[in-house]
Amino acid sequence: MEVMPIHQRLAELWMVNKRRPLTDAEMMEVHHCLSANVDYVWKMCYLQNLSLMASMTDDIEWQFEICAQIEELQYGQIKKPGRKRSTDEK
Repeated sequence: MEVMPIHQRLAELWMVNKRRPLTDAEMMEVHHCLSANVDYVWKMCYLQNLSLMASMTDDIEWQFEICAQIEELQYGQIKKPGRKRSTDEK
């Protein structure tokens, strides 16, 4: 699992705060990161619960759809396999 930018920034701010008090702008960043983290965690828990329900009902197609949504949430936009052609390749 990759470290999300919000988690990396929270870690950075935590380390800064160990050396000195955070500025007002940095405290605002902490609040923004925590808010984004709550949103991420709730969405992930929701999707994981849906995946469990799909598994329990043997709905494989639904479970694949949910797993794709989980990957999209974790990694951002899912890239399609294969290499990207440049505009001068035809």
